[in-house]
Amino acid sequence: MIDTHCHILKEYYSDIDKVISELKENGICKIIVNGTDMKSNMEVLELVKKYDIVYGAIGFQPTELVDFHDEDIDWLEGHINDDKIVAIGEIGLDYHYEDTNKELQYAVFKKQLELASKYNKPVIVHSRDAIQDTYNLLSKYKIQGSIHCFSGSLEMAREFIKLGFYIGVGGVVTYKNAKNLIKVIKDIPLEYILLETDSPYLTPEPFRGGDNSPKYIPVIVNKISEIKAIDKNLVVKITTDNANRLFDF
Repeated sequence: MIDTHCHILKEYYSDIDKVISELKENGICKIIVNGTDMKSNMEVLELVKKYDIVYGAIGFQPTELVDFHDEDIDWLEGHINDDKIVAIGEIGLDYHYEDTNKELQYAVFKKQLELASKYNKPVIVHSRDAIQDTYNLLSKYKIQGSIHCFSGSLEMAREFIKLGFYIGVGGVVTYKNAKNLIKVIKDIPLEYILLETDSPYLTPEPFRGGDNSPKYIPVIVNKISEIKAIDKNLVVKITTDNANRLFDF
């Protein structure tokens, strides 16, 4: 199993060695640690060198642009093809907060998509309360990627899939209020679903309240298996194939 989106960083975990050691015991063969700003991006570069199981995505997340500088895009371009960096992420749009600088978010997202197009790199996309603008911008590029922690409608899921994107499914699918996401998962083919945890956030039931970890990926597998009424081994095989195909490990 592959966790295609997590944040296993010193800011959140006091013992990363322990977190990593628990993964293989739980059937996790790879994780993609996502950067969100310059500090976390630098740490991602260190982590992929230290742990064989860790791959990386580097990028600038829309709610982490307070210290962003135009030169940061040059830095990103300089490291985009580093060993074990498999995507540009976490990038996107987030209009959740009232004081959001939408123009800055859009400009930074656009620059990163241009790099993805130039270097034929997949993207891991964050979209909160901005689904239409996210779609409109992605539709201008011939790139692939993951819509992380998908929260849109079934209709929008289908439209993203048409663009060549996969739907990222994490612990939210185990929540009582996840009716919309369950409808999406039930309808779309398994061939367009990726597993993720967004650790340390969005811990699945019944572990909600504690820190999340990629070791909980089997919980998500079991829920998808239940929703689609298929064997969990098939969920593992197809979602792993999907991740291998998209990220070309």
